[in-house]
Amino acid sequence: MSTPITVNGRTYRWMERPLVVVCIDGCQYEYITAAVAAGVAPYFGRLLKGAGTSFTADCVMPSFTNPNNLSIVTGVPPAVHGICGNYFFDAERGEEVMMNDPKHLRVGTLLAAFSRAGAKVAVITAKDKLRKLLGHEMTGICFSSEKADQVSVAENGIDHVLDLVGMPVPSVYSAELSEFVFVAGVKLMQTRRPDLMYLSTTDYIQHKAAPGTPMANDFYAMIDRNLAALDALGATIVVTADHGMNAKFGADGQPNVIYLQDTLDGWLGAGAARVILPITDPYVVHHGALGSFALVYLRAAPAAAADAAAIGAVAARIAALPGIETVLLRAAAAAQFELPADRIGDLVVVSQQNTVIGTSAGRHDLTGLDVPLRSHGGSSEQKVPLIINRGVIAQPAGRRWRNFDAFDLGLNLARAP
Repeated sequence: MSTPITVNGRTYRWMERPLVVVCIDGCQYEYITAAVAAGVAPYFGRLLKGAGTSFTADCVMPSFTNPNNLSIVTGVPPAVHGICGNYFFDAERGEEVMMNDPKHLRVGTLLAAFSRAGAKVAVITAKDKLRKLLGHEMTGICFSSEKADQVSVAENGIDHVLDLVGMPVPSVYSAELSEFVFVAGVKLMQTRRPDLMYLSTTDYIQHKAAPGTPMANDFYAMIDRNLAALDALGATIVVTADHGMNAKFGADGQPNVIYLQDTLDGWLGAGAARVILPITDPYVVHHGALGSFALVYLRAAPAAAADAAAIGAVAARIAALPGIETVLLRAAAAAQFELPADRIGDLVVVSQQNTVIGTSAGRHDLTGLDVPLRSHGGSSEQKVPLIINRGVIAQPAGRRWRNFDAFDLGLNLARAP
């Protein structure tokens, strides 16, 4: 098969050699360059010094896991694919819903399209919450580290993964959860040689450790070893991230939190507004469900100018709070952040780099935070790496690179080694 594949308005060439696209959850260049400087990431060092090509790219907003992983594998922003958070409020049903069901996905993925065309496709993700979304309508291998002991040929396209990898099932709160992804990717390349492989990790370490710390350097040394192994097996490799990560605490080490539900209840009365935090997922120990992006639903629908004016007045009050960066009404937020307007609130609120947004103080269990809070979600975490282990075809000066250009870079723009 050599016919180009068109997916969501973008055309991709058939791979000439295996392509591995890697999403390092929570990564930014500072983690990579610090590990290179410490001498523990020689492969990354070679790529950054000219053996590969590197760009700085923007992730999509909100800078959370699900929207960005789905943008990477669809090649389009959330306004098109529909996944605008890890979690959203279904206004029609009046329910808060996890966005890990493929029924919320509005377009197909490159992974599914290439598998239908006959490519051997493999997907390995750290947490199982992403597996069904990434593997939607795809034929091939698709499993998570988290549930690697539960795989079957019928469900995952493979069995006996623990024997293949030679590791036990890791804790969901560990560096090993991501290491399992990389080791499994290398083993699959050695034994099955997929045409197309997508590897997606977890940001447990980035939530715990700043760039250049021993914990972070050890983690990136592990990534470096496995990327070098994939390169030695002849793969084209594209590395990007779903978002960056920043410190969100003050001089006392305590989180800088705006409890927005409590604030709105005080202003408007209980029940007048509902704050939704799209960072919410089943794994909150390392971030306490605190991120830098929130949705606000106001109970009165803006059916008249007076209602619109009232919403604007609430937006202005929120914008005046210390630590708030941006407050946008629904239409403006959908346009600026490329979001599906029917799946966001009346207001979209983004906090500054060192601040997070919560709902009510009593609803956030922070007892699991054994180090000062690091988190993401805002525009401060949009800058991410986009690195390929090849030279590339010249591009227009000033091109805005996005993390969802990863497959375009690997399939259309990479030069032969």
